[in-house]
Amino acid sequence: MRSRYCAFALGGYADYLIHTWHPSTAPDISDLSETGPEWVKLDVLGSEQNGDTGTVEFKAVFIDEDGLEAGHHELSEFVREKGRWYYVGQKPGHPGS
Repeated sequence: MRSRYCAFALGGYADYLIHTWHPSTAPDISDLSETGPEWVKLDVLGSEQNGDTGTVEFKAVFIDEDGLEAGHHELSEFVREKGRWYYVGQKPGHPGS
């Protein structure tokens, strides 16, 4: 999760994001903008692993188009295949979804 946040925060790492996104849910690479909000903080609130599946709950803070701090709260789902973890998506039904 932290490496994916860094890729978003630093910008210009669409290839990295796609390679860490599970192929079944990955967007078209053209959908990933090379520019985006200014991400300023990541708080990992918790994580769970059950074999080759896992979740990470986090809150991220960014600067919105009006220059104000805004937040993104998500419970992310991950799956491990051949020893590598992949982001699957946001867990449905979570308050951040």
